[in-house]
Amino acid sequence: MSVSADKRKPIRIWVDGCFDLMHFGHFNALRQAKAMGDYLVVGVHSDAEIEHHKGPTVMKEDERYAAVAACKWVDEVVPNAPYLTSLEWMDKYNCDFCVHGDDITTMADGTDCYQVVKDAGRYRECKRTQDISTTELVGRMLLMTKDHHKRRGSITGASITSVNTAEVGTFSTGGSKSKPDTKVSHFLPTSRKIVQFSEGREPNAGDKVVYVDGTFDLFHTGHIEFLKRAKQMGDYLLVGIHDDQTVNAIKGVNYPLMNLHERVLSVLACRYVDEVVIGAPYSVSDQVLEKVYKVDVVVHGNTPSLDDTDGKDPYLLAKERNIYVEIDNPQNSVTTESIIERIITHRKLFEERQRRKEQKALLEREAEKAEKAAAAAAAAAGAQ
Repeated sequence: MSVSADKRKPIRIWVDGCFDLMHFGHFNALRQAKAMGDYLVVGVHSDAEIEHHKGPTVMKEDERYAAVAACKWVDEVVPNAPYLTSLEWMDKYNCDFCVHGDDITTMADGTDCYQVVKDAGRYRECKRTQDISTTELVGRMLLMTKDHHKRRGSITGASITSVNTAEVGTFSTGGSKSKPDTKVSHFLPTSRKIVQFSEGREPNAGDKVVYVDGTFDLFHTGHIEFLKRAKQMGDYLLVGIHDDQTVNAIKGVNYPLMNLHERVLSVLACRYVDEVVIGAPYSVSDQVLEKVYKVDVVVHGNTPSLDDTDGKDPYLLAKERNIYVEIDNPQNSVTTESIIERIITHRKLFEERQRRKEQKALLEREAEKAEKAAAAAAAAAGAQ
């Protein structure tokens, strides 16, 4: 006699990682892992543990813990998880098996981080998301200089970023032979991928619809805290995300670092977000306020916003309709600019990290090729 589905033991899944500069590749792995069971426990390594095995982190451990906790597929976050995935830690959290991407992850000494759980038969794989990684995002920022982020003109005007084209180098044209993984993203999602990330929920009758908009570049804890506070202003949070051309015109040639599709998926993965407007206009328009859903309140942080390219306040219409509300940004909040500043300030440190990562990736690719060649040779010999 089979046990009914509602009485079966929930399947608990363990996932661990660094989750540095949280991006849609991380979110996609967590989505896939959650689909394999019922309850997702995510272990996040400490700064010290990552420094020993991999190199310096961009985001601090408390920021990484918060970013993982904001993912809508995560049920529980375990801080300070060991870099070597152990059966003891999985058992401590009653996890049935561990899930990891189909790429190789090694300790400082080169051993497989997941060999123990693989040997125990408690390992599952999900497909790694191509064309995105923390290493690539750091690479994009390393191709910028500190001068690129010194704006000319008033913060209230349509400012233009100071740019030295020679210094930008390959940032605008893609990867180089020496750094093939560092390039401007041309990631294009399918409709299926967007559906996988979207809840597809519409507001119920009587729900108070809140609208916010922005770039949401390098999606981070500053964005997450703002979205959390905005969601508390109503029942349904609609997020407008500006397209690349708009961001480029308003903020300057080096922005955005992540393309529209990357930014949309990251925002959709946030547990506070109900729906997004892809390519929303920079100025809040009647179409946004009336045609998508009837917007009850437009929320913005209490930091000055850049004017539109026509010199006008992008929130003028919302203010005229008395539906504009400002909320306090948290003190010492992370910003996209402060993340870039970390990279620029510690350029040498992160360049060494990139070099080590690229060398490690090359060795791993060569080992994978050798393994496939050996398997092919063995299969050919067996067929004779």
